[in-house]
Amino acid sequence: MDVHVTNSTVRGTTRAPPSKSYTHRALLAAGYSDGATVRSPLVSADTRATARAVTAFGGAVGPESGSDVADADTDALVPDGAESLSVDGFDGRPAVPDDVIDCANSGTTMRLVTAAAALADGATVLTGDGSLRSRPQGPLLTALTDLGVRAESTRGNGQAPLVISGPLAGGEVAIPGDVSSQYVTALLMAGAVTDRGIEIDLTTDLKSAPYVDITLELLDDFGVEATPVGADGEALDSAAGAAGFVVEGGQSYAPAGGSYAVPGDFSSISYLVAAGAVAAGSGESVRIEGARPSAQGDAAIVDIAERMGVDVEWDRDEGVISVRRSDLSGVEVDVGDTPDLLPTIAALGAVADGDTRITNCEHVRYKETDRVAAMAEELTKMGAETTEEPDVLTIHGSESDLRGATVDGRADHRIVMSLAVAALAAEGTTTIRGGEHVDVSFPDFFDAMADLGMAVEREGAGE
Repeated sequence: MDVHVTNSTVRGTTRAPPSKSYTHRALLAAGYSDGATVRSPLVSADTRATARAVTAFGGAVGPESGSDVADADTDALVPDGAESLSVDGFDGRPAVPDDVIDCANSGTTMRLVTAAAALADGATVLTGDGSLRSRPQGPLLTALTDLGVRAESTRGNGQAPLVISGPLAGGEVAIPGDVSSQYVTALLMAGAVTDRGIEIDLTTDLKSAPYVDITLELLDDFGVEATPVGADGEALDSAAGAAGFVVEGGQSYAPAGGSYAVPGDFSSISYLVAAGAVAAGSGESVRIEGARPSAQGDAAIVDIAERMGVDVEWDRDEGVISVRRSDLSGVEVDVGDTPDLLPTIAALGAVADGDTRITNCEHVRYKETDRVAAMAEELTKMGAETTEEPDVLTIHGSESDLRGATVDGRADHRIVMSLAVAALAAEGTTTIRGGEHVDVSFPDFFDAMADLGMAVEREGAGE
């Protein structure tokens, strides 16, 4: 789908979509339980992949009505905008799937489900689309192999398709922390229901630590204890600076009251904040509801925006962020813990005065696409000046003059939405190829932006 965005102003109130990161974890955690309700989930292409995996392992995901969903199509039972989902869990013992598990484009599903598959007493095959089959899984496969599980890439390159054959009993394992924090999350979630538990030693510093904090927070809400530890073996309060993690085996997943509520998504909120910063009408603002504090590292977008000169207020008690159009100045931002913010920051940098230098970003190259190269190349098409290094992306805002162009969303939801933000401030009309990919994390993005005043037309949307 081509999306045409014309320079325009925005104003009004919108609501953040639920968190994709929390929804993935909540659906799988409910699968590990003997049954739970997930309230306010994000229903998207990615989270449907996790719901399908839970079903493949012998669970079921569907409406809260309690109807018999075991033999029905999972996607059909996870409707857009569902206020809650009822999950019949497999109680920590996943069955061997009847068929291959297709994770589509969801890297989170692939990694979390790989560890879940290791618990099954038999073989599970996991695959995905072309993009997912190019993403690294090798460190997690090696860790599972070291724990006594058969964990192989069918092509021998550390990438999907994968074959996993358990059962996993637990034990001690070493794994790098600088490729993907999702490896740690996968092992912690599965380790809680093993016989022996799992002790994880990190062989490198942990990047994206806030995403592990999300996992620790959610596990606690499901009654599961997992602990980050320092080099001296002492327990830490958060994943930042951890040398490893410990999760005892034999635990049960059971949220208080049998349900769990998903918070708003700060990765998605970042685009709304950026839109207000570059395009709010004179004397007007963009008001974002559903922004309650949580463990999400991407809440850093509020601080980053303030540092760039954005007039932004966050009422944490009410969960409301208000943003007004501002004169922006370039800053330096380390995205080691917040990789999903790189596209948003790059878009802001293209509008700011001076240089915006995004550092510690090499791991951002291993997402749905190489997001460092993608933002550099696509913003350049729009008239931005950029400098790309292996671990640094610099946007030279003072040398940039954004104008409408045809750009490629790279089949990546975050690239599409960030380019749409840049298009608000660009002269003329920008055409973004692959606009349908926002369905991965923010299905209603263009509807929400149109309601705020974005001049947007969708071509080939099948409406």
